[in-house]
Formats: sequence, structure tokens, C-alpha cells
Amino acid sequence: MASFTYTLGLFILLVVSDGCWAEEKDLSVSELLWKANKDVVHTEEEPFVMDDIAYDNENERNADQCTSSSCMWPKSADGRIYVPYSIATHYSSRERSIIERGLLSFHDVSCIRFVQRTSQRDYLSIQSNNGCYSYVGRRGYSQTLSLSRQGCLYHNTVQHELLHALGFNHEQCRSDRDQHIRILWENIQSGWEYAFDKINTLNLNTPYDYNSVMQYHRYAFSGNNKPTMVPIPNANVEFGTGSQMSQNDITRLNRLYKC
Repeated sequence: MASFTYTLGLFILLVVSDGCWAEEKDLSVSELLWKANKDVVHTEEEPFVMDDIAYDNENERNADQCTSSSCMWPKSADGRIYVPYSIATHYSSRERSIIERGLLSFHDVSCIRFVQRTSQRDYLSIQSNNGCYSYVGRRGYSQTLSLSRQGCLYHNTVQHELLHALGFNHEQCRSDRDQHIRILWENIQSGWEYAFDKINTLNLNTPYDYNSVMQYHRYAFSGNNKPTMVPIPNANVEFGTGSQMSQNDITRLNRLYKC
């Protein structure tokens, strides 16, 4: 059966042979995350989650959990970083292939090697919970990385959550962000101001990156459809449109893990 394409705003919808609607994104990673997470209700079985970051408890959210080597995945004798993972069986083969493509994308540009878990104690448990989220850095034992089948299975969202798991926070929370963006606090939806808290991040001598896959878009968490962030000194600079890891994302990853 032929496929018919219709353009609807920012989305392209395809009618596929099994009669289902398949959605192809033309959105930035931050827009995809917002769309997937905005109406999510987490269960008691899930970790404490704010935005797309998981915590052991609510008190953790005001601190950067990954400013020391204790949160990093260990380096092996061969110089590579092996990060064990498991993928839940509830994903279809197509969904699993999207996740695996995201995992493999790190192998081409760094010393990170995601490997299927056998008996390792610490590992990523990738599963379709409510929304997209990850802990920041290695937590120890099984740590959930959620990629919901409804809205999270895109190459850039997979990379984004994996970068969290490797130790990285959002770009707009960088310690030097006030030199590069201005936060418009009055436009932020009530209760979401914490998403713009500055953190004492390890910037690893890399510049602030408007194109980082970790940078949110201009209207992120807006409560009035007005911008929540404006670049400085040039307010017209485009940002938050990353579709995959930028060169700076890759550079800081390699510097953190001394690849």
C-alpha cells in the first residue's frame, strides 16, 4: 500500500501500510521532550522526576550530582568506558533499533561503549515509563532511563537522555550561562523556575553552545507564550534547535572521560 504524506504545521504524518499513523518529527529535542513530558503523571514505582531528570529524592534537585569522578562511569584498562545497559522487552523491533542507533552513535565519536549487560552491577535499565528522563551520571546498581514509546523514541532524545546518564546537565543551567543567555523569569510557567537554576557545572573549557542537544529552546517552560530565554548580546541568534549531538557536545564528552 502506498504511503501518503500530509504536512501539518511542524509535523509530517505518514499513513503506513498497516493503517496506523506514524509521526515524523521536525522539532528540536527540547520541543520533543516538552511535548512528551508536559502532561505526564509519574507513578510511585518511578523515581522522583522533574522535567526530564530523575533524582533519588526532591532535595537533590538543587545540587549538581555530577561534579566529581564519583558520578562517572569507570575507564577500563583498554582506555574505553564500558556502560552496560538492558532494553526492556516491551519495545518493538523498530523501537529497539532507534534506541540502539542512539547508543551506537557514541561509539563513532568517543571512547564510550554501550554494551549489553550480562552480570555487571551498575547499568542503565532502558524502559518505557511515563515520559523521557534519566538520572545525571552513574548512580550505582540498576538506574532507570525512560524512553516512553509515546513521544521519546527519536535519535536526538535518545542522545539527550544518554548524555544525562553520562553526567551532563542542560546547557541553560551552565555556570557561565548569564554571559550568553538572559533568563526571562517573568515568562516562566509557575513551578518550573527550577529548570533554569544555575549549577556549578564542569564546562571543560568548551564554549557555551546554543546548538547543543542539551540546550532548550526559546519558549521552554513558558507560561504566557513569550520567550523564557534570550541570547546575549545578539537576541536574534538561533538556539535550542539541535537535532543531534553538536561538536561541542562531543568535545566535552571526550574531555570529561579523557578519551
